[in-house]
Amino acid sequence: MSVSRVLALATCFAASSLAASVWEWQSRSIYQLLTDRFSLEGGGTTECITDYRKYCGGSYRGIIEKLDYIQDLGFDAIWISPIVANIEGVTVYGEAFHGYWAQDIYSLNPHFGSEEDLLALSNALHERDMYLMVDIVVNHFGPPVNSSTPYASFRPFDKPSHFHPYCIITDYNNQTDVEQCWLGDNKVGLADANTENPFVVKTYYSWIRHLTQKYDIDGLRIDTVKHVRKDFWPAFSTLSGVYTVGEVYHGDTAYVKDYTYVIDGVLDYPTWYQLFPAFQTSTGNLSALAEVVHKAQLTYKTGLFGSGAFSENHDQPRFPSLTSDTARIKNVITFPFIHDGIPILYYGQEQGYTGGNDPYNREALWLSGYVEEGKELVDHVKALNAARKAAIATCPGYLLTPMTFLGVTATTMAVYKHPLLALFTNVGSNGTASWNVQGTEWTPGTELLEVFSCNVVAVDETGTLKATAVGGQPQLYIPASAPINHCSS
Repeated sequence: MSVSRVLALATCFAASSLAASVWEWQSRSIYQLLTDRFSLEGGGTTECITDYRKYCGGSYRGIIEKLDYIQDLGFDAIWISPIVANIEGVTVYGEAFHGYWAQDIYSLNPHFGSEEDLLALSNALHERDMYLMVDIVVNHFGPPVNSSTPYASFRPFDKPSHFHPYCIITDYNNQTDVEQCWLGDNKVGLADANTENPFVVKTYYSWIRHLTQKYDIDGLRIDTVKHVRKDFWPAFSTLSGVYTVGEVYHGDTAYVKDYTYVIDGVLDYPTWYQLFPAFQTSTGNLSALAEVVHKAQLTYKTGLFGSGAFSENHDQPRFPSLTSDTARIKNVITFPFIHDGIPILYYGQEQGYTGGNDPYNREALWLSGYVEEGKELVDHVKALNAARKAAIATCPGYLLTPMTFLGVTATTMAVYKHPLLALFTNVGSNGTASWNVQGTEWTPGTELLEVFSCNVVAVDETGTLKATAVGGQPQLYIPASAPINHCSS
């Protein structure tokens, strides 16, 4: 028996020694939403045209009114948009409805609600034993609005010395350019904070501690982490007092790994880079997906534990904009839930939203009606969360058990993370796939529940699970004795 298999079994009976904040987040699943686009207070259904890139009216009070919806899907944490006051007015790229163009880090964005509203959201989540993750931006402010006194409207950084001199990033292979030039273009350049300036550093370190305490925030998603010098982050992360996961937008684990040593975790972009191509067609490279996961497990500070596992977000085109094949879509949605990190679902995935690049992937969810009954992807997401929770309840060591690949072919993949086994295929809705899986800890005769179909099967006399999927559907197995009520409802 391999060392990893022994660890998988042993940790079923052992408590974790990881830092509490990371450990507590590791057991959660996160529903990412754009505050402006998730819910209107009072249940309104106002039109929201994504092309316009303007505020559509979503708010903290609106989120509170739809917490039942999020919780019914099985999520126990939410990630909301940046909360600080942004620039006002319309640029060539619309308004700052997304929250990433800060103007005053000491004030809240009034479009989303008041301090009382944000505290009410935090309290409402905690009453449900749910966590609040807030998106923050350190790297940049919004575009300067006055060319003669470009920084006068910013707070607290209102002097030229508080920002790097203007230069738009043109060479992403030059780390100095990446860290000290500006994001954006010559139409909308984002003022790049000078995180070498002692006043800027001291202010940010003080601000983040106050922010998390004031609003009882449980975790931070940090935007554009690679655009700030690495040695800024350890103290910032520690002083926040909460779990920090950062966006390092890069596909190479060799580049991303360094950031796993300065904050608690990273969004797993290297895996995402391989995920869509692997399942978009039947010729996708599943081996490349397995390979990048293995590299991350070996090179990141704590492997992929503590990372953020996702398939869609607000910066990338939705997978259904690339294919309408529901089977392939289900395979992609499933992968983050068998991942070693914390699964993240981007709002609208459960409703089958199909938006492409920004701004089309930032749709208003209220236009879906929040329908649950009879929604195939809603049921799929509920099953994924139920299975993961059952795996944790059955084996607490599940959270520290590394995912392993028990077989990868041109069109199929088997991923084992005791006590779950996920079977993937890229053949699509018109295809058929089969698996003969060996190498699990299941003894002959062990009964397994296939979570999506609710069928019960048994491991054969050789310890092999034989499975066939008609229509390219993914499959997810857990011992039938596990405490899962998904199939009893």
